[in-house]
Amino acid sequence: MSEARSDTDKSLAQETSPYGYPYWEWVAREDPEYTKARIPLSELSVGEGKALSIKYREMVIIGILAFRGSSSEGILAHMRRAIQYGATKRELLEAIQSAAVPVVAQHSPSDAEPHAARY
Repeated sequence: MSEARSDTDKSLAQETSPYGYPYWEWVAREDPEYTKARIPLSELSVGEGKALSIKYREMVIIGILAFRGSSSEGILAHMRRAIQYGATKRELLEAIQSAAVPVVAQHSPSDAEPHAARY
């Protein structure tokens, strides 16, 4: 593979996912059209929001990943990006702590009616 193609793959992969996951370079090389199509979705989900900055979006993602029990690789990638956009270690700790909300009860579909309507 040429060096120019490799640089193009890396650039496209970076636009698709700002976390440096190596598999995005492979996807960019194998299917650049798919990779290009994902860029707007990536911008909507992890780009600068209208009300939430990247720093806070990353902290939300960190909380979700921690709650889901995701790999430390993914959580660390989002932590690095949050720090890059101004998050402190304390803020990251609190994002993870917020994900540790105890689950009191599972609700069935019949529980869908608003609580106020029950009283």
